[in-house]
Amino acid sequence: MRFAPHGGSCGHSCCLRVENVSVRIGSDSILKDVNLHVHCGEMVALIGPNGAGKSTFLKTVLGEREYEGIIAFSEPGQRSKKPRIGYVPQSPNFDPSDPVSVADLFACCMSKRPAFLGLSKSMRETVLECLERVHGTDLIDKRVGTLSGGELQRVLLALALEPMPNILILDEPLSGVDVEGMETLMDMLDEIRKTYDLSILMTTHDFSMLPRYADQVVLIDHAVLIKGSPETVLNSEEFSRAFHMKGGRA
Repeated sequence: MRFAPHGGSCGHSCCLRVENVSVRIGSDSILKDVNLHVHCGEMVALIGPNGAGKSTFLKTVLGEREYEGIIAFSEPGQRSKKPRIGYVPQSPNFDPSDPVSVADLFACCMSKRPAFLGLSKSMRETVLECLERVHGTDLIDKRVGTLSGGELQRVLLALALEPMPNILILDEPLSGVDVEGMETLMDMLDEIRKTYDLSILMTTHDFSMLPRYADQVVLIDHAVLIKGSPETVLNSEEFSRAFHMKGGRA
């Protein structure tokens, strides 16, 4: 069952409002007149064919791309307060022979103390608290390069949740994760947004999970083709033309 987001207007930093946003890189039009409203507490899935501009859209929201239009974090007429945004990029590759552990990775990201000096007792406790949010305390001493796809996503997610964001943005979090791991990860994301009252915007190529977890699905191919409930989008003619399948299945 999908989580019911906040009703009424969004006056909080977990709201994302995108109006007529266009992005050009050189002479190429990557996004054109994109409109989207992510309400507080919603999980919104951004889907589309390869090269449709999904990652560019996420980077635009993160402030890494110049754009035309409006990106705000409140309703029209309300004061827009810039939110804390947590970001999980597409899974990076780590060398399995690299000795860097999960604890070392956190130390590099969260502490000024050189990682080769080891974690202080207080820092190790902080890392364990972060990993507890994703049920991953057993991963703290594992080498990053030996983690499975699902384990790596949990570690990256734990990093993105410190400090706790208002909006969580994930680029293909299900990539490289097996079927069982996908369900575990989606359950975890669902639990996190309910527990910490945040919004989630994610891209994905896996459509089977959307009816169960997503409040809103947005089909994009340089422009928004259709948006609505998972059932509406997955059974639309726009979806069928884009992916040559119906209802999320070939």
